[in-house]
Amino acid sequence: MHKVHHLNCGTMRPLATPGGIVCHVLLVETPSGLVLVDSGVGLRDVADPAGRVGPARFYIRPAFSPAEAAVNQVRQLGFDPNDVRHIVLTHFDGDHTGGLADFPWAQVHLTSAENRAALHPSTAVERGRYLASHRDHSPILVEHSPTDHAWRGFAGATELSAIAPGIVLIPLSGHSRGHAAVAVDAGTHWVLHVGDAFFHRHQITRAGRTPLGLAALERMVAHDWRKVQGNHRQLAALWQASDPDLILVNGHDPELLRRAQELGS
Repeated sequence: MHKVHHLNCGTMRPLATPGGIVCHVLLVETPSGLVLVDSGVGLRDVADPAGRVGPARFYIRPAFSPAEAAVNQVRQLGFDPNDVRHIVLTHFDGDHTGGLADFPWAQVHLTSAENRAALHPSTAVERGRYLASHRDHSPILVEHSPTDHAWRGFAGATELSAIAPGIVLIPLSGHSRGHAAVAVDAGTHWVLHVGDAFFHRHQITRAGRTPLGLAALERMVAHDWRKVQGNHRQLAALWQASDPDLILVNGHDPELLRRAQELGS
């Protein structure tokens, strides 16, 4: 139904993570305009790393490349950035929201639980993860609460029909209080972007070990570690099912990004 482009909007090289990581952003073509799923590292981050990323930059070590900013990649693909009407967030961590300020006219969709957490952080982790500088341009926020519907076994799913049919927001709490996944109908298959529900493909493929730096970071910033582990199990089962009409990607694994780009979804 929708053409989906897979973009890297932020190369990062965390400590003890060979090969580094990416900020995997979806650009979705719909009949009513363009939609981003997450926004990666933005131009304001490039201009002011200390003010926009803070001390975390010394651990995750972003490249801060203007060419990787979503707004510039939209232009490079031949689109007008003003046609990006909606941005759907998996969560409000800075490496997913850095590009919001480059699209101040866009409506930003997120779960109501994540918006509450960002506005009223209740733990030390939440106070450190939600950056006021990523909201100081007064983004147009649209909250969504869980429904009685499910999507492939994931409860609480909301089809964002006000954006376009075939874009579904799925609560997937654990990494953050209101973390979500986003499913997009690409016609012959679905793309399921699960944000930071897992950090590295080996956590769901069981084919090897997760790099030490990523494993430590995931545990350190998790809002609810038991839910994170539950998400790993559910997503591992989905991966093992090998449904031919589903492409499963996350926020940071460069190999999953590469495979999705090769498939041209």
